[in-house]
Amino acid sequence: MKPVGRSLLPGLSLKRQLLLWLLLPQLLLWSVGGVLAWRIALSYADTGINQSLKQSVRALARLVKPLGSGLQVDFPPAARDLLEQDPTDRMGYMVSSPPGRFVVGNGQLPPPPEGVVIQTGEALIYDARVDGKKVRVAVLEVTYGEANAPQRLRVQVARGLAVQERVARELVFDMLVPLAALGVLLGILINAGIARGLRPLKRLEAQLGDRTGPSLSALPPIELAQAPQEVHSLALAVNQLLDAVRRSLSQEKRFVNDAAHQLRTPLAGLVSQTELALNETELAAVKERLVKVHAGALRSAHLVHQLLSLARTEAEVTLQPLDVAQLVREVAREWTPRALAAGVDLGYEGEGRVLVQGEKLLLREVLNNLIDNALHYAGTGATLTVRVRSEKDRCVLEVEDNGPGLSEADLPRVFERFWRASELPGGCGLGLAIVAEIAHRHGGSATALAARPCGLLVRIDLPLIPS
Repeated sequence: MKPVGRSLLPGLSLKRQLLLWLLLPQLLLWSVGGVLAWRIALSYADTGINQSLKQSVRALARLVKPLGSGLQVDFPPAARDLLEQDPTDRMGYMVSSPPGRFVVGNGQLPPPPEGVVIQTGEALIYDARVDGKKVRVAVLEVTYGEANAPQRLRVQVARGLAVQERVARELVFDMLVPLAALGVLLGILINAGIARGLRPLKRLEAQLGDRTGPSLSALPPIELAQAPQEVHSLALAVNQLLDAVRRSLSQEKRFVNDAAHQLRTPLAGLVSQTELALNETELAAVKERLVKVHAGALRSAHLVHQLLSLARTEAEVTLQPLDVAQLVREVAREWTPRALAAGVDLGYEGEGRVLVQGEKLLLREVLNNLIDNALHYAGTGATLTVRVRSEKDRCVLEVEDNGPGLSEADLPRVFERFWRASELPGGCGLGLAIVAEIAHRHGGSATALAARPCGLLVRIDLPLIPS
């Protein structure tokens, strides 16, 4: 049996589950996009700060001019005000010569990390901390003085990272706010689209609701001409289920009607014969009535057995590999004593092994009905032959007798329920109908033919198991 998938969120409606599964990936993508935007904004802010620091440290180095063996720092107040114009993010600067020995500046800046080699004339960027705050420092070293006694000058410019973070926040905010607005709008559109897409399911629900009334036997098919393909598939599956239910209800109703109709006559006869026997005073007359009661009871028992067999054929059938030839030989041996008692020559012809997909109990019922029907109507001195053979991809099972047979006009009616070609007692007109139903359940067919020179031939065709 094919497993049925279960929802991961059984407490939510289909609409909410669709909305959730559509919005969750977007939220994830927005989160990833926000992180990437933050990192990109920081990267651009880093690039801007680094370029600004390099320009500032080079400009400050040009203001420091060697004077003999000393230095002249030409740092006008306007340049100092430019460096310190932002009170929340002041730029620190420091000139030292030799490197590390303070000459001029507005603060003591930390040296470059140990192990870092500073190339003369090349600005270097590194991160440090001043008063517990993260800063970025640009350092530039130059040489001055006499050629035989060169001296080294270090210029440092530092700037806090508050501006960098503020610029990054502004960039991210400017990008994510419009995206969030678009996301909300997209969620509204998705919700409206899901509601519109689920309308065919609402119509399907309404059509199914109309079929829960008292007339379950009608169960007309569902029509969803304008629905999407997926709903068409669902409607087709529901229609197949409705058709199966309709057939099942029809078969049940027909079985009940047939059983009531067929049991009414023998039961009425039993009641009448019993009443007559109770009013008889002579033993011989009572015995005669009891014989008729016994015959009626046997006929009723046979009818009930046939009706139950008919109901069993209309149930679900589980097919398994089965050797029909072996089954036919077994059933023929079981019927041999009764055939001898009836004066009928019962024989078997056929192959040693023929495999089909079948249900053993039902195919045994087919053979019992065919042999019983032949023994009942062929008459004393008749010959009854059961055959099994394979023809291409079919298994052919035949039961032939040389009795009186049937006319050409009666042959098409032999598989009708409760139809009888003879008024001989003991039959109820269900045996061959059961045979045809079982053959149909096995993917085969039943055919009645006139035997030559006389008699009746009933042929059952079943699909062979591919070898």
